[in-house]
Formats: sequence, C-alpha cells, structure tokens
Amino acid sequence: MKALLKKVPIWAAILFAALGISSIVYAMTVQPVVIDLTTGGRGMSQVLTVENTFDKPLPVEIRIESLKLDTDGVAPTGQDPGDLAVFPPQALIQPGQRQTFRVQYVGAPTLDTSRHYYVTVAQLPVKLEEGQSNIQLLYNFQVLVSVSPDGQKPALTITKTETATNAEGKPVPAITVSNLTKAHGYLSRGRLRIVQYDAGGKEVFRRALSGPEIQQTVGYGLVGAGQIRRIVVPVELPQQGGRIEAEFTPES
Repeated sequence: MKALLKKVPIWAAILFAALGISSIVYAMTVQPVVIDLTTGGRGMSQVLTVENTFDKPLPVEIRIESLKLDTDGVAPTGQDPGDLAVFPPQALIQPGQRQTFRVQYVGAPTLDTSRHYYVTVAQLPVKLEEGQSNIQLLYNFQVLVSVSPDGQKPALTITKTETATNAEGKPVPAITVSNLTKAHGYLSRGRLRIVQYDAGGKEVFRRALSGPEIQQTVGYGLVGAGQIRRIVVPVELPQQGGRIEAEFTPES
C-alpha cells in the first residue's frame, strides 16, 4: 500500500478558515492551531481538539518536535526533547466525532527564553479492503506550541521599513521586527499601521491592519525571544520608492 503524505501547517489552516474553504476535504479539523504554555500553574497545559469530518474512522497519532528560530520564524529540528507530553498519544476517531488531547509542558521548571515546538496530528494509514485503490492521501496538521518563562512579556518594535516586491512584481512593504525580550510575541496580537510617502514627502498610501487582518495576510507573525525578523506584508503599494513608515501597537 502506498501512502501519500500531505502536511497542513498552521498558516494553511488559517488560510482555509479565512477563505471559508470546507475542511471536509481534509478529513479532520484541528483547533487551536497555536498554543501558548507557561512553565508553571494552570498555563502548563491546554486541550487540543481534533474532529473527524470524514465518513470513515480516522486513526491519528501525536508527534512532537522542537523548533529553532530562523529569519522566517521557526524551523523544525526533527528532535523530540521530551519537554511536552500529550495524552492520549494515539486515537481512533469515529466519523463526525471529536477527540480531545491534553498538551502539557513537562520540561525544566525555569527557562531562560521561550521555546517552540510542533505538535503534529498525523493521520495514520489504514488497511484497505481488497479491490480498493492502494494509494492513501494522509494529512498532518502542525500545531505551533510555545512555552514562555513565567512573568516575561514580549516587546515587538519595528526597527526598519523598506519596499519589497510580490510574485507579480508589485511593490509591497517589508518590515523588520525586533523582540529583545525573553518571551516570544505575535505581530497578529496588535495593530499595524503602514504609511507611504512619495519622493516629495506627500502621503500616497495609508493602511491600518487589525490583529485578525494581520493573521489573514501574514499568519500569526511569531517573533521569538531575542529575535529580529523581516516580514513582508502582502499589501500592494501604489508606487515604488519613496519612504515607508510603520508602527506596531500591541494589544492592551
């Protein structure tokens, strides 16, 4: 039997929801797609819910791997350091039913900076009846789990703005976001204002993006502890050149 694997990362799940695309095609829905935990107290654990929207039983297992920060946000390491525990580790979800999984931090009681992980809900292959196609399309939903040190808060600051180009060659703004704290933060948990001025200093463009709008355009916009990240905002500008100003206001 041949199994084709299809990964559905968090940005894709967000995009599907934003566009109103039915998840029935994908056999399961997973909520939430981003989880924030702490090293102590009630914030050490959270429930993850998986719903089988297919017409057959859905076998899944939970896989964990740590992430490292890079210029695009995070990158998987392929390693499970044992910092997270998920119960149950496997489940068979009946059609139309839901299964809850408890994700809990079990690592060191104190952290120097935030740590990040993918908790993957992996669809398992099943034995097919004789005469059926021997190809199965399997889906993996990647959930971003981040653990921050107790008592620490992020401070996202825009340190640079510039004009970039999208796939069609149109001008779009690019911002460099700095977070020099010990806790991770999200660009989507605030408001972003972008203003463009022409060469003569005249304002030619102004746009304010709310948190949900940021989430729909660039995703959650994770900026890790001590990270400086460049983010291209897919909002088309009226012209190249000139000067761009950007301001980020976090949620109160």
